[in-house]
Amino acid sequence: MTVAQHRRWLKFTAIAIAIFGPVFSLGTLPAIEEPARWSLDVLAWPLDGAETYAEPTTRFLTAITGGFLFGWGMMVWFLATNVHALAPEPVRRAVVGGLLAWCLLDSAGSIASGHAINAGFNIIVLLLLVGPLWWPARDH
Repeated sequence: MTVAQHRRWLKFTAIAIAIFGPVFSLGTLPAIEEPARWSLDVLAWPLDGAETYAEPTTRFLTAITGGFLFGWGMMVWFLATNVHALAPEPVRRAVVGGLLAWCLLDSAGSIASGHAINAGFNIIVLLLLVGPLWWPARDH
């Protein structure tokens, strides 16, 4: 892949991360919680309706998670659009490192909380978001 192709992939990664921010943050509002509740139900497979937003702590943690996801996605976007042209390899390594750190910690927590299936989902998402960024670009 070229540097320009990496930059496009970084933008895809940024959008894919950030899109979940509003879904989860808006899930704190009872009138529009269903997309967030359904997302949690998918991540805690099987789809059985067991994941709810009945507890205030769930709503609170969802709000925080949504904020972090949106902020992380925006950070990757700004790295792709404002920094990547100046330092493509350090940006690539930073984003891949961040994704690996997320996957490891999220997966460990998922397993510890009895939702090991989410670790499998995390690996799929990791592979999708990192994609060709695993390898340095050909033209620096």
